[in-house]
Amino acid sequence: MDDMSRLRIVTAPARRWLTLTTLCLAVLVAQIDTAVVNLATRPIGAYFSASVTALQWVIDSYNLVYAVLLLTGGLLADLYGRRRIFMIGAAIFTAASLLCALASSVSMLIWGRAIAGFAAALLLPASLAIVRVVWHDAAERGRALGIWAACNGLALAIGPTLGGILIAQSGWRSIFVVVIPLSLAALVLAIPTIPESSDPEGRHFDMPAQFFGAVALGSLAFAAIESHGSPGIAAMALLVAIVTFALFIRVEAGKGAVALVPLDIFRVREFRGAVTATAGMTFGVYGMLFMLPLTWQGTGRLDAVGAGLALMPMALVFLIVSPFSGALAERFGARFAAASGVAIIGASLMLVGLSADQASIAPAEIGLALAGLGLGFATGPLMGAAVGAVSAARSGTAGALINVARMAGATIGVAILGAVFAMMQGGPDGLRLAMLAGGAVQIACAAAAWLTMGAKTGNA
Repeated sequence: MDDMSRLRIVTAPARRWLTLTTLCLAVLVAQIDTAVVNLATRPIGAYFSASVTALQWVIDSYNLVYAVLLLTGGLLADLYGRRRIFMIGAAIFTAASLLCALASSVSMLIWGRAIAGFAAALLLPASLAIVRVVWHDAAERGRALGIWAACNGLALAIGPTLGGILIAQSGWRSIFVVVIPLSLAALVLAIPTIPESSDPEGRHFDMPAQFFGAVALGSLAFAAIESHGSPGIAAMALLVAIVTFALFIRVEAGKGAVALVPLDIFRVREFRGAVTATAGMTFGVYGMLFMLPLTWQGTGRLDAVGAGLALMPMALVFLIVSPFSGALAERFGARFAAASGVAIIGASLMLVGLSADQASIAPAEIGLALAGLGLGFATGPLMGAAVGAVSAARSGTAGALINVARMAGATIGVAILGAVFAMMQGGPDGLRLAMLAGGAVQIACAAAAWLTMGAKTGNA
């Protein structure tokens, strides 16, 4: 980062909140898109006569490409400029959303979602890296990340409701049109509000590691998705994932500090704990967001609008709690905030699973509210623990890695829990087994985070 960039960042505190507004727009773009597509799976399936597996790929093509290319996005931000990569991501997201809106087949829709995932892989790591560079004080950074995380809750609050209304009034294509103004606004506002910064010294584009990492993540998710319908193919994909992950580790171990993912970053206890808790946090939540609307609409309990409204408790509680998560972590430690948040989410999934066959959706609503509470506790402190555990020069890489954990957990959660759901032919029985399995995984991840993270770490 040049001296002028550093000077602008340090001497313009009032501008920081304009910067945060632009960064929050990027979060809204990515999360609203995800929230509304989860709600639209049934009408999309009916329109294209698509299978459950194809609908999983509508969700997972975005999540998978996002997870696979996050490492590239984080490195590019550090090398070539965090604002520049942020703006490129916003431009590509706009184009991808338009492609999805115009899709003439489910295959084209899946490809459009994949391109949007690539754009998000540029946007989100750059966004977190900018927070790390602009907010030097840990307490201020924690508050900023609490607001940044609250935008996830805002997206989840307005996304399903807006999506349900749009689907009912204008069809499923309109849900992709609605995010275009937001991504354009993020692109335009980035120029005057985000200071440019980069740290290219001693860094380079690590193609072998990127290739092995991408194949490993992709093969793992593919194995999970195909585990029910094609177990032989799934076993082969799992083997590929194991082999390529081992090759990835070997390549990175030999490169030391110039690696795409410097392995010594995982020696930091707070970082390891944040990655574990983040993966557990999204594993069950995204699976629940995929299956609950599908079950409600499939059993005739709710239509698209009703399902969107029924998802509101999680989003509203998340939105209310998130801005205070920085203060919670500062007082009690990121370990407490993260582990307790993920454990609460695990309990919420079990409640949803145990009440799956009840006529009333009230227990599921309570479970959704608890999930929002857990997300609100954990999201901001986890992001802060991850980017605060490394130097500002590595902020893009740290932002990428924590988002790899978040989206890998989401991708694998939708894939594995979706396979469990399909194995039971869906409905209440499938929802019950999937949610109980997801809850157990999250509680295990909460325990691992408690044991791994430091006794009292804030957003340092």
